[in-house]
Amino acid sequence: MGFKCGIVGLPNVGKSTLFNALTQTAAAEAANFPFCTIEPNTGRVSVPDERLDKIVAISKSATIIPTQLEFVDIAGLVRGASKGEGLGNQFLANIRETDAIVHVLRCFEDGDITHVEGSVDPVRDAETIETELMLADMDSLEKRVTGLQKRAKGGDKDAKLTLELIERTLEALREGKPARVVEINNEDEEKAFRMLQLLTSKPVLYACNVDEDSAADGNALSAKVAEMAEAQGARSVVISAAIEAEVA
Repeated sequence: MGFKCGIVGLPNVGKSTLFNALTQTAAAEAANFPFCTIEPNTGRVSVPDERLDKIVAISKSATIIPTQLEFVDIAGLVRGASKGEGLGNQFLANIRETDAIVHVLRCFEDGDITHVEGSVDPVRDAETIETELMLADMDSLEKRVTGLQKRAKGGDKDAKLTLELIERTLEALREGKPARVVEINNEDEEKAFRMLQLLTSKPVLYACNVDEDSAADGNALSAKVAEMAEAQGARSVVISAAIEAEVA
């Protein structure tokens, strides 16, 4: 079974460079200006699995088909994307189709590479993206409430369950928390929650894109991201997209 992972972040943080390194292609144009990527680039990578090798040795299979991890390089998001700013609508639609998110954050200083916010602050950038995703989720859920209320009053049990789930989720979002923190109590709620297709329900990995000198241990900026991720119950990883691209 394949798995689709979206690579997201503000413009000019290294998303396309990382995508090219991961997929060992030059399919995604990487340039020093916002919205270099417009249409999402996609690439598939085979996932090594020692268990598969052992099974093949026992079964003597002639063909080996490993599972595939599909990466999607998505256009850069800017403040106001939930209201359609920049490529917001397209960006959000592309994220909705993924199973998980790799959130690339710029953790290096370079006066030759522009930053849409005018300064380098990865925690602020992460909050910008997360806020836009939460606003989009709130808008999506609020539009469903009226219809579900009518069906719930008519005795529709599924509508009542979904409505209660939406109300809990909206409460979390309005408190500035992503949908993935909402407690799911049973299989019926889990199924209904998946059907909502919420952007902030997807698991997130923060990728701290550092300069070459900081590739081994990270730097002060990536340390701040690691602290933020730990507080959220998420994970972070230090990379140097430039080095990875050169190696690839």
